[in-house]
Amino acid sequence: MAPPQVQFANPATIAPPTGYSHVADVRGGRLVFVAGQVALDPSGALVGPGDYRAQAEQVFRNLAAALTHVGGSFRNVVKMTIFVRDMAQLPEVREVRDRYVDRERPPTSTAVGVAALARPEFLLEVEAVAALE
Repeated sequence: MAPPQVQFANPATIAPPTGYSHVADVRGGRLVFVAGQVALDPSGALVGPGDYRAQAEQVFRNLAAALTHVGGSFRNVVKMTIFVRDMAQLPEVREVRDRYVDRERPPTSTAVGVAALARPEFLLEVEAVAALE
């Protein structure tokens, strides 16, 4: 199978994005869907109760582990969805995200404010789609 060709684009007819791409055109390869990750460490213990930054760090470590498991990395991510319980905390989450994603070719992204997640102690959840060979 040929490696995927991915073109990220930001059409001039849409307002310029901040830290993400509007479009990811994926051709070839295979798509990998990573379920929403929360701030649980490998033993299942919550990391960072009440702390958005600490939870974001664990969430992105979990995403990295999932991507590595299938032979990928954050360079392969073409779509990310971030769910947060408090949109005022989104800048902290983005700071952590920006250390993981390719900032020159950022994935398409959606941020959603939610009233609750699967457990009340979860402050955020992030899912991803990656394009791999």
